[in-house]
Amino acid sequence: MSDKSPAPSAGLRRDMDILEILAGHGDDRDADGFGVSWIAERLGREKSQISRALRSLELEGMVERDPVTRRYRLGWRLFALAARTQQARLVRVAAPYLRRLTAAFDEDAYLCVLRGNQVLTLLSVPSSRAYHRVWEGVSVPVIMAAAGRSLLAEWDEERVRALLRTVLPSGLDSAVASEDDWLADLAHVRSAGYAVSDVELDDSAAGVSAPVRDHRGLITAAISVSVTRAAAPERLHEMGAVVAEAARELSAALGYPATPAAGAWSSPA
Repeated sequence: MSDKSPAPSAGLRRDMDILEILAGHGDDRDADGFGVSWIAERLGREKSQISRALRSLELEGMVERDPVTRRYRLGWRLFALAARTQQARLVRVAAPYLRRLTAAFDEDAYLCVLRGNQVLTLLSVPSSRAYHRVWEGVSVPVIMAAAGRSLLAEWDEERVRALLRTVLPSGLDSAVASEDDWLADLAHVRSAGYAVSDVELDDSAAGVSAPVRDHRGLITAAISVSVTRAAAPERLHEMGAVVAEAARELSAALGYPATPAAGAWSSPA
């Protein structure tokens, strides 16, 4: 029996080189991703080879291409697989805050991140309802997720409009198809710290979400609570204030130097 290690696959090695580039390090780190030409130049390979490899990786969810900039970055599947490893701290620290929200409202609570124009659920805490959709590891279009407004809150207007025009369903006569309504929701997140939106998924009547910031002050995730029971607008905004406070506390736990608003947890019922 030979003790020799198996020879590495040349194709796999080349794909891994691309993933390493997209992961970035030092001055090469770029949240907006990298173009085909830059990757090819960096690796010393033909642009056509890199393009074919990226298309194959994209089909498997290992990379994703921004529909606006056409730049590539790491894909949803990698992050879903790594949810308990490289994002383990975020998931671990967020868990008690989600449990707190679920106990307060008896509604499902979620921890979500943005991946291109998709929202990926890293963690969910179910309510006491008998039926639950399983969202962990699942990506949905940003316009169809309650957390989408919070995750895009820092984007400028031009970038938001460009994204929406690539992903909005055609022919929809609803709030989801209105760029202006979206921009108004984002402005509300920036001023009030939370968003209340119609939910286009599941059987929820509405969704309440708030952005979570990391130690750099950048939005790195969002907390979202589905609202399955009919609620008056003022009640939804009361819930929004509570969710926003939970997000602020989670942000502080992740190293963001913020002063939480007082009293948001005083009357969660």
